[in-house]
Amino acid sequence: SADKEQGKKRKSKSATIAGYPISIFFIVVNEFCERFSYYGMRAVLVLYFKYFLLWDDDFATTIYHTFVALCYLTPILGAIIADSWLGKFKTIIYLSIVYTIGQVVMAVSAIHDITDTDRDGTPDNMSLHIALSMLGLLLIALGTGGIKPCVAAFGGDQFEDHQVRADTQNTQLGIIPDSNKCVDVFPAQECGIYTKQQCYPLAFGVPAALMVVSLFVFIVGSGMYNKTAPQGNIMVKVCKCIGFAISNRFRHRSSQYPKRHHWMDWAEEKYDKLLIAQVKMVLKVLFLYIPLPMFWALFDQQGSRWTLQATTMNGNFNRLYKNDSSSSHQTVNPILILVLVPIVDSLVYPLIAKCKLNFTPLKRMTVGMLLAGLAFVAAALVQLQIDQTLPTFPSSTVGQAKFINMINGNINITAGSNPITLDAFSASDDYLTFDEPFNLNLGPGAENVVSLPDGTRSTIIIIQDFRDMTEKPEKGENAMRPKFVIRNDLGDECVYTQTLGFGSSYTLVIPSTFAFGPNCADSIRPVMDISPNSIHMAWQIPQYLLMTSGEVVFSVTGLEFSYSQWHLEIKCSVLQAGWLLTVAVGNIIVLIVAEAATLEDQWAEYLLFTSLLVFVCIVFSVMAFFYKYIDPTKIEAQFAHMEPYEKEKKKSLDMTKKNLYGNDRRGSNSSNKGTQQTKM
Repeated sequence: SADKEQGKKRKSKSATIAGYPISIFFIVVNEFCERFSYYGMRAVLVLYFKYFLLWDDDFATTIYHTFVALCYLTPILGAIIADSWLGKFKTIIYLSIVYTIGQVVMAVSAIHDITDTDRDGTPDNMSLHIALSMLGLLLIALGTGGIKPCVAAFGGDQFEDHQVRADTQNTQLGIIPDSNKCVDVFPAQECGIYTKQQCYPLAFGVPAALMVVSLFVFIVGSGMYNKTAPQGNIMVKVCKCIGFAISNRFRHRSSQYPKRHHWMDWAEEKYDKLLIAQVKMVLKVLFLYIPLPMFWALFDQQGSRWTLQATTMNGNFNRLYKNDSSSSHQTVNPILILVLVPIVDSLVYPLIAKCKLNFTPLKRMTVGMLLAGLAFVAAALVQLQIDQTLPTFPSSTVGQAKFINMINGNINITAGSNPITLDAFSASDDYLTFDEPFNLNLGPGAENVVSLPDGTRSTIIIIQDFRDMTEKPEKGENAMRPKFVIRNDLGDECVYTQTLGFGSSYTLVIPSTFAFGPNCADSIRPVMDISPNSIHMAWQIPQYLLMTSGEVVFSVTGLEFSYSQWHLEIKCSVLQAGWLLTVAVGNIIVLIVAEAATLEDQWAEYLLFTSLLVFVCIVFSVMAFFYKYIDPTKIEAQFAHMEPYEKEKKKSLDMTKKNLYGNDRRGSNSSNKGTQQTKM
């Protein structure tokens, strides 16, 4: 009975659809939902930092890239836990639970009503929201990074010898998730218990729900999985082999010891030659990885600097996005990936081959890096155009003021040494800058000393009388054309509609002659404080096109090249660890450069990153020129052919040592025993 049951289990596990094990489809759905969850959350993260937590652009960028770096450092921890302790299946389950909790905590942190005790729409305890956000991001980084190396390897474990080779599947599962930027775009919905605000709880709640689905689907397929027990982490074994070679070479650094062909050969006293040869192949490719983080330093700024750049542009693509203009641009990357991948594989590469150009993988990666550099040049050009349209804000040592005349008649005033003439119910054309207190002369006998706070903008309203009225904006369906309702104590009401623009700021002047009635809104005068953004967000498309082209050529080619140069057993763990580590280091580079450069102009920072990438690209080109491609299969076959001879030689050597030293010990023991007997 037990044998029949085991037979049924093996049969269910080996069942296939189109040559693929049924279990693999549960893993693919799980991975799809997880990637959708991760990129959906990350798409709005920097906007959440800026508009909800009210952080400035630089600090929001710093925290964003710190989070991304953690997401690509934790895979090393996840691989060690899976291979040395829990196994891949349990690691995915446990860390997915941590991941899901993190997404839920992020959604809760964005609910402004939980600390809005006075119900004014603003959280009263921002420290709690920040603490919850940081906790959620930490859990997400641990979860998404921890399961990343396990899912691909676990997918490969599902294939048997008569099915598609596991190493091929590992390659596919390793490339697809990080190339598939599934970014979910949320319209600018409003939600809240007491007051309606931008619905970040929805933006984070949907990814949390997707993570729940991902975990549920993975658990449902549990009975079909081929679960292998932990067999020790190959990364740890490789590191120990390298460590022993270094320490052994250090102990035998004297000139009396003969030199060896490669420094890794000093590990031969403890490790077999096949493993040493495999480690040599690994180190050879890892050496080429040294310049690669610079590409990711530019690439991952799509979610930080480029997103913040989009907030200063006109994003009026259609009514779907309403006032959340910065969300729409993030659909460009995944759309371009879907378009460019088949074009590059089916058209560009074959065309280059027909031209008899030796477009090797390392040359492709070099081109990908250059395309990323061109993308940042395009971003710098766009930023220069944006800067020309943005208002000049005061520095930290001066203040600015705009003057509005609320008197029903023309007035002549003097602000310091600036004579100003204002018509009735009008405002000065622009802000005036004052670096010290100034005299405001409103006419004979009406002089006031005005001091503006440093680094601020003030509106000085000159009035003659005051009428008690309230002004309340209503956020309707079209947030670009809000309604303002003016009411008095008698219940009279006046509705005023103002057409806004992306990034604009207005002051509505209600004159003292205002009266309720059918034409009451005609007397209200809008004064533009900040003009709308005039550079359309569509100008970002070229930089996204260049960056995505660079990603397709660089990322996919880089992984394929790595798999072609590495041994199967090692590549599943060390490859992913090394490749993901380059992404983490790239985000750390952003933190270092952004903090150390302290450039005032964003376009200058873009060009700085471009220059760094071009320099690194030149270094990589030189390294690639001297790189010799290898065939791991041939090298391992040579060692496989030598293995019986090596084993026999080692066995013979061990027997010789045993005869030489073992007999001496036995003879010594016999002699001692005989001596003891004689004494007795």
